[in-house]
Amino acid sequence: MPKVNTAIIQNLTNTSDENGYGAVVEPIVMSTTFERNREGVFPEGRDIYTRASNPNRRTLEGKLALLEGGIEAVTFASGQAATMSVFHSLGANSHVILPDDIYYGTKVLIETLYASWGMSYTAVDMTSLAAIEAAVKENTKLIWIESPSNPSLKVTDIGAVATLAKSKGILTACDNTWATPYFCKPFDFGVDLIMHSTTKYFGGHSDILGGAIIASENTPNELLAAIRNFQVLGGAVPSAQDCWLLSRSLSTFHVRMPVHGQNAIALAEYLNSHSAIEKVFYPGLTNNEGYEVSKKQMKNGFGGMLSVIIKGDEANCLKVASKLKVFKHATSLGGVESLVDHRRSAEGEHSVSPPNLLRISVGIESIDDLIADFDQALV
Repeated sequence: MPKVNTAIIQNLTNTSDENGYGAVVEPIVMSTTFERNREGVFPEGRDIYTRASNPNRRTLEGKLALLEGGIEAVTFASGQAATMSVFHSLGANSHVILPDDIYYGTKVLIETLYASWGMSYTAVDMTSLAAIEAAVKENTKLIWIESPSNPSLKVTDIGAVATLAKSKGILTACDNTWATPYFCKPFDFGVDLIMHSTTKYFGGHSDILGGAIIASENTPNELLAAIRNFQVLGGAVPSAQDCWLLSRSLSTFHVRMPVHGQNAIALAEYLNSHSAIEKVFYPGLTNNEGYEVSKKQMKNGFGGMLSVIIKGDEANCLKVASKLKVFKHATSLGGVESLVDHRRSAEGEHSVSPPNLLRISVGIESIDDLIADFDQALV
């Protein structure tokens, strides 16, 4: 896979050059329609209407493909729309294998929007290759990987799963939202597709909603075409302004991510020895079940996410969350600000999260302030 050159990503702004603006910062192209030239050709050969193509979207997709070492990226209005584009492309009566610990919205898509299609799934512990193989059916089309998983940070051996899937002619897709390509490159381990909720670490500032599917050189052409058709024909496109904002955020991606990782492991080690904490889920801790696999497939650290089981009941867990001052009690993750999220009450009836689990998105504030905040809240 090509090595990411941050200078290329920073300067991949063809829009300013092609329009002769000379702008250092790419302009936002808000136009919904585009004029043909004197020969009757549309700009770039495809800028007919902004749903079909937009200069800001093209720039963003080019950057995302480079970051993951893929050949093409397809962006969407949300992470859910990105995931849906893959499920939609599988066809009716398909079977999908999912992790038993996973973002709850992924399962809900199949249970609700695709129930009438006859689509089904089997949730398995993806730390067990035998469990995955046992779940394969005649109509299994896809194994969906989430590593580290949400919210218990289980670590899947991505390469082993990809090898198993290929031996059975099954596609693999990896949700790399939590690890990001800064910490893990799933294409290096043989997966076919990578999914991102770009709302999270790629956006980095909790002000953009978006998603992306990135294809590798091994992605079947017909699958990539189906995903692109879902984007264009289905109209699940991000706005020009959101693409521009996300492109801007990628300029600081390689500056933000080391701080997330450094702060997260420091906080995890602190909480791991705290008497009020029952368990810490973080793949960078040497006592974590997935530590050895994480060392093999993660680089530059182990990510900015962790979860904790707080001793006591759900009421006590919520009390701790309410006492935090630097950390905000809010859903989502990956922003520069630190958040905690009580997953059971956030997920509602679909939740399988323990009642006393807090998910922690560690921001880029002073680590001393973050530790002091938990120190006073856990009293």
